[in-house]
Amino acid sequence: MTDEKQDHQPQDPRAGYHDGPFPEQVQKQPGLTAPMEPQPDHGEESYEGNNALPGKAALITGGDSGIGRAVAIAFAREGADVAISYLPEEEADAQDTAAWIRKAGQRALLLPGDGRSEEFSTRIVADTLAEFGRLDVVVLNAAYQKNRDSFEALPTEEFDRVFKTNLYSLLWTARAAVPHLKAGASIITTASIQAFNPSPELIDYAMTKGAQVAFTKALAQELGPKGIRVNAVAPGPIWTPLIPATEWPEKLPTFGQDTPLGRAGQPAELAAAYVLLASDSGSYISGAVLPVTGGKGL
Repeated sequence: MTDEKQDHQPQDPRAGYHDGPFPEQVQKQPGLTAPMEPQPDHGEESYEGNNALPGKAALITGGDSGIGRAVAIAFAREGADVAISYLPEEEADAQDTAAWIRKAGQRALLLPGDGRSEEFSTRIVADTLAEFGRLDVVVLNAAYQKNRDSFEALPTEEFDRVFKTNLYSLLWTARAAVPHLKAGASIITTASIQAFNPSPELIDYAMTKGAQVAFTKALAQELGPKGIRVNAVAPGPIWTPLIPATEWPEKLPTFGQDTPLGRAGQPAELAAAYVLLASDSGSYISGAVLPVTGGKGL
């Protein structure tokens, strides 16, 4: 055994990432990476690929920033070409993510538009197939949430926006993709701890996340006989642009500190979960909800 192997120490999961309070900050939806303090870690300098997705093509909705960017970087370093969809106002983040995909030697396809449009949510599948000639992994990640002062004051137009972004677009994209997926393909939904442990101020968001879990489990049963796996990742408190755009600055000083690990997670810490579910290493995992929550129970 070499000295290097003898000297290796496992990383303390409580350390290595930002573990203190977050300064108060507010962004308009959908939120961008550049104004965030501190900057989130998407694995730009740390993620190392192991050829887990050679030659595959992936479509990631909401792939410009946050969890979507971390997954895009990881997939590219594992050998996959990556298409990302995003809102037009997130163009700067999308360009940064595309640069990291290309730096890994893979093709990047940028798909700006609004997932609340059935035409757009369907077309991104056709555009990905036209560019890459195949589709192996679909990551249904795009989401919208906002702090609610009370249930009785929840505006119908906001409820509608949450459901169309988090559920309608997911259904439209998955429905368009399924006929083109072959045995060995994978669909991964970004659910949330909110599906199991909902916060009253995120009631409409939590409702959609509960529905996503049902979607994942039901579709896994339908597509399993075709050799297509369907799973979900359920993140806990993760530091992404969605958080300062949720409009709860008073909660940021303690964001994530109620987890057993005592801190919020970083997008980079979810990447390996998506790689596992997308790769052949996860060949017997289907209908599962994988929690990445810092120890908070589902």
